[in-house]
Amino acid sequence: MTSPAQRHMMRVSASQAAQREQAPLRHATAYEQMLVKLADDRRTLKNIRSNERKAEKKRELLPFYAPWVAGVLADGRGAQDDIVMTVMLWRLDAGDIAGALEIAPYALKYGLISDHRRTTPYMLVEEVALAAQRLRDAGESVDLSWLQTAIDLTDGADVPDMVRARLHKVTGLTLRDAGMNAEALAQFQRAMQLDRNAGVRKEIERLERALKPKPEGAPRKTTKPRTRKPAARPAAKRGRPPKAAKPPVN
Repeated sequence: MTSPAQRHMMRVSASQAAQREQAPLRHATAYEQMLVKLADDRRTLKNIRSNERKAEKKRELLPFYAPWVAGVLADGRGAQDDIVMTVMLWRLDAGDIAGALEIAPYALKYGLISDHRRTTPYMLVEEVALAAQRLRDAGESVDLSWLQTAIDLTDGADVPDMVRARLHKVTGLTLRDAGMNAEALAQFQRAMQLDRNAGVRKEIERLERALKPKPEGAPRKTTKPRTRKPAARPAAKRGRPPKAAKPPVN
């Protein structure tokens, strides 16, 4: 654990180091000390085989780096910072999507490098999608604003279609669960457009059926209620009328 004074000094050191615009930080003593700590933590993580346990360890380690990250974000001018970029990735691994997205605008603005295999937009799209899916699989809630922010921040960036499709798919699933069917359908359709094998075909069909307006039934013919005819009186018999009875003779 670091004391409040140590956290303050770390933040100030990070701010000073980050102000060396586009300059290498190898001469920044505080930065070098942080890199030594980061390398040691990476060795610790390398010895853990379980991804679940690695994520738990990262949650334990991340608070130490928070003051440094805060200092860079407050006063940085875009110098490459491996600590900040590692923290962004670790936060995603640990399920802290919101925390990673606090760093993302700065990293994208200055073109900071996350690793040699992926560009930062590529890494962000892929890891946000994976982190969101892990949270869903664990039964935890995913904030739609996180996913939309990741989509907006990386809009127009060169990211593999299959990778971007995964982000749209998990966004669609989250929208669907929130009852936002029209918006979910749009995300699934975008995922399908990017990758025919995105696994959203059934979702699209189901939502299209649900959103399809139901046909109105043909109007029923109004029939007048039947009125009963009055019962007919029996017809009178033909012929002479019957004779009147004779009065009795006294």
